[in-house]
Amino acid sequence: MTETGHPAPPPPERPRVPPDRTGLPTPGEHHSGLAVALPPHSTHCLGCGPDNAAGLNMQVRREGDTVVCDQVFDRRQVGAPGLAHGGAVAAACDDLFGFVLYLIAEPAVTRTLEVGYRRPVQLGTTYRIRARLVHREGRKLHMSAEGTDPEGTLSFDANAVFVVVDLAHFTRYGPAHFDHVFGPRPDAVRPDVTDGDPEYTCREDR
Repeated sequence: MTETGHPAPPPPERPRVPPDRTGLPTPGEHHSGLAVALPPHSTHCLGCGPDNAAGLNMQVRREGDTVVCDQVFDRRQVGAPGLAHGGAVAAACDDLFGFVLYLIAEPAVTRTLEVGYRRPVQLGTTYRIRARLVHREGRKLHMSAEGTDPEGTLSFDANAVFVVVDLAHFTRYGPAHFDHVFGPRPDAVRPDVTDGDPEYTCREDR
């Protein structure tokens, strides 16, 4: 109550501070093509987490409608002597596809991943990996990636299908904060996304 006996006016509403999406698009936005560093998926992500001592420590940037990483595999990822393990190469591709989702501005999960090993991937050599969205089919995101050596020779490539899911898919298994990537979204499951593991199955495949 005020001194005059009238109800006090409600406090002014605090302005909502939007998440920091510097360099990240809104869906359908055209990008200028300038390189923009992208934030890691999480601090302990196997592919890009800066606090994961056993990870790949990928540093990814956006270039136009693609995402790019200059990756050096080291002795922690050794397979045959002097060469990167095929699983490490696959992990790098899979993680980079996760950055394509930043451009789409929707969360998704890997459904299929196919890697073609064209040449030996040497430890201590910088490989440029570039990934992009090829086309979308409902909730299915078809993506491709290529890894080239310092001379520009194709060393490996990959194709993947990701399936769009709700953010609740991730928060159900542990604390996950993706506002910096996708912006805040309600936890309610969308009508086209089912509960539990069936999220990996698109409706048209049932």
